[in-house]
Amino acid sequence: MQNPLIVDAVRTPMGRGKPGGALSGIHPAQLLASVLKALVERNDLDPAAVDDVIIGCVSQVGEQSASPGRVGWLAAGYPEHVPSTTINRMCGSSQQAVHFAAQGIMAGAYDIVIAGGVESMSRVPMGSARLDRDPFGPGYRERYAPGQVSQGIAAELVAARFGRDREALGAYAARSHQRAASAREAGHFAREIVPVTTDNALIEADETIRPDTTPKALAQLKPAFVDDTMARRFPEIRWSIHAGNSSQITDGAAALLLMSEAAAARLGRTPRARFAGFDVIGDDPIAMLTAPIPATRRVLRKAGLDLDAIDHFEVNEAFAPVPLAWRKAIGADDERLNPCGGAIALGHPLGASGARLMVTMLNALERGGGRYGLQTMCEAGGMANATVIERV
Repeated sequence: MQNPLIVDAVRTPMGRGKPGGALSGIHPAQLLASVLKALVERNDLDPAAVDDVIIGCVSQVGEQSASPGRVGWLAAGYPEHVPSTTINRMCGSSQQAVHFAAQGIMAGAYDIVIAGGVESMSRVPMGSARLDRDPFGPGYRERYAPGQVSQGIAAELVAARFGRDREALGAYAARSHQRAASAREAGHFAREIVPVTTDNALIEADETIRPDTTPKALAQLKPAFVDDTMARRFPEIRWSIHAGNSSQITDGAAALLLMSEAAAARLGRTPRARFAGFDVIGDDPIAMLTAPIPATRRVLRKAGLDLDAIDHFEVNEAFAPVPLAWRKAIGADDERLNPCGGAIALGHPLGASGARLMVTMLNALERGGGRYGLQTMCEAGGMANATVIERV
């Protein structure tokens, strides 16, 4: 069995996903092309040697409907014989793309693969794929309709279930911005960010970080998901979820270059990490956001590691209750959880987020001399991916 290795990992800056955002003028395929070109050029790689390009993207409609990986690869000017496929495991799409790439190498199907993701939420808004149509159908609705809620309500339910009040959520959200701002000021994102050229600017830094965010300021924001009907339906909820303690709508792309151990040795490439464990699991589709908890437990067992062996945890900050509930259930050290900030500060470009988390985690392990990193993220439908990497 071939051993899959991470040779390099890059991302774009994160742009606010709205008209006028720093990256909103860039077609998503072109945004993806920027990270694909960076991987090829930084590693003096012959693009003709790439076996596949596996890309995560959630809203595969409009400008993201023509298999973004294929279009992005060709837009970068690279060989037509290299194929691509697009993955949708909702918010975990690009993390799953990395899993499939690594597992393809393990199976002997690939030697060199690029895996990553892209989402331009300013150009293809979240929910565009549904339009006015029912994405669930009668069988699912018959089973789950009585309890079906939005992700925002699910976040409220998780906060109530795990005893995370509005003050705790505000403190966590402000901390995310503060940690991200500190990381940016210290130059910690420099190696992972690929500058993007727009029509009138060179975008080199994340647009989403707000270092002046405070718990006091967040306390003034109104809950986003409560109305009279929801208040009557869920009397146990304290209604604490708002834009300030939720992930930001964002534009971005990220990608990793994976090689088999044999290919890396043949090409003289020094690997940066290997994979120690993979997991993907389903959980309650109503609570929806709790699957990272069982995914973490299973991936640790698969990797043969205990919690204390992990130097860095990345838990996607879809909403502040997600990492807080995960930390309470798992018992992880707060200082090792999202030490560079998370999606509350850096944003959540749906299909790109899994790869973005891995890019940031890998660079943080290298800076701090850590050995193992564990990444997990909740996904719509009550799923979660988990990955353990080992720095080499």
